[in-house]
Amino acid sequence: MPHSFHNLYHHDFARVAVGVPRCRVADPLFNAAQTIELAEGAAAKGAVLVAFPELGLSAYSCDDLFHQRALLDGVLQALASVVAASTRIPTAMIVGAPLRVDHQLFNCAIVVSGGVIRGVVPKSYLPNYGEFYEARQFSAADEAISSEISLLGQRVPFGANQLFELENLPLFKFHIEICEDVWVPIPPSSFAALAGASVLVNLSASNIVVGKADYRRQLVGQQSARCIAAYLYSSAGRGESTTDLAWDGQALICENGEMLAESERFAEESHMVFADVDLERLSRERMRTTTFGHSTRRHKAEVAQFRTVRFPVELPLHRVLPLARNVERFPYVPSNAQLRDKRCNEVYNIQVSALVQRLSSSGIKKVVIGVSGGLDSTHALLVCAKAMDKLGLPRTNIIAATMPGFATSTRTLDQARALMQFVGCTALEVDIRPSCIQMLKDLGHPYSEGREEYDITFENVQAGERTNHLFRMANHHNGIVIGTGDLSELALGWCTYGVGDHMSHYNVNASVPKTLITHLVRWVAESRQFGDVNSSVLLAVVNTEISPELVPGKADDAAPAQVTQDFIGPYELQDFNLYYTLRFGFSPSKVAFLAHHAWRDREVGQWPEDEHVARNQYELKEIKHNLGIFLKRFFQTSQFKRTCVPNAPKVGSGGSLSPRGDWRAPSDSEAAAWLENLKSVPDA
Repeated sequence: MPHSFHNLYHHDFARVAVGVPRCRVADPLFNAAQTIELAEGAAAKGAVLVAFPELGLSAYSCDDLFHQRALLDGVLQALASVVAASTRIPTAMIVGAPLRVDHQLFNCAIVVSGGVIRGVVPKSYLPNYGEFYEARQFSAADEAISSEISLLGQRVPFGANQLFELENLPLFKFHIEICEDVWVPIPPSSFAALAGASVLVNLSASNIVVGKADYRRQLVGQQSARCIAAYLYSSAGRGESTTDLAWDGQALICENGEMLAESERFAEESHMVFADVDLERLSRERMRTTTFGHSTRRHKAEVAQFRTVRFPVELPLHRVLPLARNVERFPYVPSNAQLRDKRCNEVYNIQVSALVQRLSSSGIKKVVIGVSGGLDSTHALLVCAKAMDKLGLPRTNIIAATMPGFATSTRTLDQARALMQFVGCTALEVDIRPSCIQMLKDLGHPYSEGREEYDITFENVQAGERTNHLFRMANHHNGIVIGTGDLSELALGWCTYGVGDHMSHYNVNASVPKTLITHLVRWVAESRQFGDVNSSVLLAVVNTEISPELVPGKADDAAPAQVTQDFIGPYELQDFNLYYTLRFGFSPSKVAFLAHHAWRDREVGQWPEDEHVARNQYELKEIKHNLGIFLKRFFQTSQFKRTCVPNAPKVGSGGSLSPRGDWRAPSDSEAAAWLENLKSVPDA
C-alpha cells in the first residue's frame, strides 16, 4: 500500500473530530448547511468520524417549538440534505435532531455515512430540573416501542442499545449517548464500553455557568479513564437562544483519561477540534487490565442487550497522513517544567521511602554503596542520604567507596570524592587494580603479561572486583549493598551479571530509566537540596559523558575510551523504545512510527523553551537502526539477567523489569518476530 508506513491509519490510529457549528434557533436548513461545511473540513483532514451537538439541526433551545410540525418537518428536510451530502463526504457523521417515532418525540443522535442512515439513538436520561425541562417535550429511550423505524425512506435501527462498528477499521466501535446520559451515576457508555465500544460519543448542548467547563473536563476525562476508551464530547455554541441561558461551545476529546483536544470556548464562528485516537493502545489496556473483563462478566445482562451495526467508511489510506498528536520525546520525563519537577519529587520520595522501609524491617542501620562519579551512583547516594535523614541516623552510616580501576578518569574520581564529602558519608577509596591484576594472572589473561588486550574478561574482572569488595564491606560493617543500576541498563543488558553491577542487596534505581535519572540529579541540584556549592558538583555529573570506564584510553586524551551510547545507542531513543515496548507491547513498526513523529523537526513554539530538552532530530534510518539494537538486546540476549534481579521499588506506570512484578519472560526466547516486523519500516 503506497505511503502505508507514513499513514496513521496503518498503525491503528483513527482521526476523529468534534464540530461546533454556528446555529440559528428553529432554522434547520441553515444549521444543516453549517454542519455539512464542517463535515467536509473533517473529511479533508482525514477524519473517520465527526460528531455534532445535541439537537444541532433544530438548535437545542427551541422549547415548546419542538412540538410544532413546521419545525419537525424542516428538520427532516435538513436531515435529508445531510444524508445527500454524505454520499460525497468520506466520513461518518453524527448529528442531533428531534424525531417523531410511534407518536412520541425523541431527542436523537443520527449516524449518517455514504448516503445511508446507519442508526438512530434516542436520549436515555431527560433532565427535568433547574433550567432543564426536556421531559416536557421528549420521551426517554426506554419508552420507545420500536427497535427499527422508517426514516427518509430507509429502514433504520432505533434504540439506545446500539454499537456502531467500522468494517474496515475493526478496533473502531463506537457508542453514542446524549448530554445528561454521562452525568448520571452509571452512564450508558459504561455498559457500552464493556460490550466492546472503544470510542464513546456524547452529543451535548450543555449551557454554560461558572465552573461548569472544568467539571465537564473532569467528567469526560474520568469516564474515558474508567471505560478505557476515547470520549468525544460536543456542546452548543454561538446562535443558541440566550433568553435565559448562555453557551460556550466547548468540545472535548479524551483518551483513557488524557485530554487530547479542547476547542476554544465562546468562539463566534463554527469550529472543530481533531484528535488521533490510538485504538490499539485502548485495546491493549483493556486486555492488560483483566478486571475490565471481570466487569463484563459481572454485568453480562446489560452487555447482552447491545446490538452491533456494521458499516464501511472510506479511509484515507492512499496518502501520507502524519500523526497530529503530541508524542513526548521523553515518555518518562514530562516536558512541562512544573510537571517534571513534581514527577522528580515523587520518584525521589518513592525511592527514599522504599529504602527506609527496607532498613527498618531488616533492623540494619548501615548501607554500602559504590560511587563512581557517574549519574546512577550519584543519585543512589543522594537517596541513601535522605533515607538516613528520615531514619534519624547519621550519614556516616553510609559506607561509600570509590574504587578506581585501569580506566578511571580524573574527572569522575574527583566528582566521586566531592560527592562523598558533601553528603557527609564514611568515604573510602579502594584501588582495585592490584586485586584485578592478581585475578588476571590467575586467569592467564594476556594483560598480565603486558599485552594491551581489553576484552570482556578484562572489563568484567574490574566490575566483579568492585562488587566483591562492596559485599565484603557490607559483611564487615553489618550493612547492605545498595545497587545503582537503572532500568535502561537492565533493558539493554548493560550490566555485569552476578558478581558485578547486576547484583546488590537492594537496588533503589532498578525501575528508573536513564533519562529520568538525569533529570532527577538535575532537579536535586536546581532545588538546592544539598546547598548551592554542592549543586555545581551534581550539575557536573549530569554533564559527564556516560561511560563504564573499563578500557584505558590514551594518556593525553581527556575523553573516555568507551562511550556507552556508541555501543547501545542513544539512551533517549532506547528509553522511548523501552516505554512503548514494555508498557504497551507495540510492534516495532509502530514504535518507529511514534519515534519518527516525536523526533521530527518542530515548528517554532511547538516545543517548550527548556534548555534541558534535547532538540536534535533523529532520521528514520537512525531510529530503525537503534530500535534493532534494542530489540536484539531486550528480547534475546538480556532476559537471563533480569530473571534474578534484586528487590527494588517500582516507581512509575511505565513499568519495571522485575520478574516478581511487571515483566515475566523466558531467558531463551528469540527476537526473530520483532526483527522481522522491523523490516517493514522504511529507511526514510
